Amino acid sequence: MKLELHLYSDLHGRLDICTKIVQRAAQADVVVIAGDIGNLRLDLEAPIKLLSAIQKPVVLVPGNSESQEELREACRNWKTAEVLHGGSATIAGLTFFGLGGGIPTTPFGDWSWDFSEQEAASLLDGCPPGCVLVTHSPPWGALDDSPPGRHLGSRAIRAAVERLAPRLVVCGHIHSRAGQRALIGRTPVVNAGPHGAEMALET
Repeated sequence: MKLELHLYSDLHGRLDICTKIVQRAAQADVVVIAGDIGNLRLDLEAPIKLLSAIQKPVVLVPGNSESQEELREACRNWKTAEVLHGGSATIAGLTFFGLGGGIPTTPFGDWSWDFSEQEAASLLDGCPPGCVLVTHSPPWGALDDSPPGRHLGSRAIRAAVERLAPRLVVCGHIHSRAGQRALIGRTPVVNAGPHGAEMALET
């Protein structure tokens, strides 16, 4: 069976973008949102209220603009939503593993929900081979350069991708790379961005 995935990240509270995601969701089997739904740890309730109209399965990870606890609380009445951070969910035979937050620690200050590489490696311990890996931060060396030549991605995520060969990596965080794709070995990496990307996977 082929699953149609609609991929997004870095909505940053934009309600016009959320409305478009809801409209497009009818054509998806699974919607994936790779973090930063809100903005600066604010404005989370309004976008989630709009997005919760999606009746298809939705996989979300927190970005650095919302914590796991804040996202779970905002999604508490959204029956089709799975919030993942250091855990997995299987939907229609396809396993998703999620890891949120800014990795490595960002320079943005106390508001940013961040993790060290060591913490990220520990959270990735339970990631199964061949899954769809949904992270807010990109793997080191793939869609992570901003400005060009300066890599801001996570070495722990990169190591997990090389070790586990996920079917797909969905990420965001680096706005200048939104909508772009790369490869690590045979694994496609997609920085989904707010305008989204689509990917079909066989289960």
